[in-house]
Amino acid sequence: MERAQNGEREAFHALFQDIGPFVTGFLRRRLPDRGQIEDVCQEALIAVYKSRHTYQPERPFEPWLFAIVRRVAADHLRRNPLLSTFDDNTEEALSLGAQDDSTLAVHLGEALERLSPDQLEALSLTKLFGLSLAEAARRANTTVGAMKVRVHRAHQSLRRSLTR
Repeated sequence: MERAQNGEREAFHALFQDIGPFVTGFLRRRLPDRGQIEDVCQEALIAVYKSRHTYQPERPFEPWLFAIVRRVAADHLRRNPLLSTFDDNTEEALSLGAQDDSTLAVHLGEALERLSPDQLEALSLTKLFGLSLAEAARRANTTVGAMKVRVHRAHQSLRRSLTR
C-alpha cells in the first residue's frame, strides 16, 4: 500500500489482485443479494483507491481496508429499495448492524428466509418492484385485502427480526 500511495501503478494492480478475493469473501457473508457482490466489490476497491491518502503505513492495513469495505456495503444497503421502505427501523437497524461485526445484510437475509412464500412475494411485488396493492394482488391472484395483510405481516416480521 505504501508503494501504491507513492503512485506505483504496478503496486496498485498487485494490491487489488491480493485483496480482491478477501473483499469478495467479506461481502459474500454480508450481502443478501449475491448478484450485487461484484458491483459492491468494485465500489469498495474504488473507495480504497480514492482513500489511499488516509492510510497510515505504521498502522495495520486490514482494519483500515475493512472499515472502507464495511462503509461501502452499508451505503449499498441504504440504497437498496427494499430497506428504504422500512423507515421506522432502518436507521436503528443499520446502527445496530454497524456496532458489531455482523452487518444488517446478514440479519436481513435471515429475516427474509423466515417469511412465508406469500409474504415474500407480497413484499417483493410492492416494495421491491413498486407495484400498487391492486397490481400486486392481480399478479398474485389474490384480493387487495389479502395483499395488504401479507405486506403488513411481512413488514412486522422483518421489523421484529431486525430490531432484536
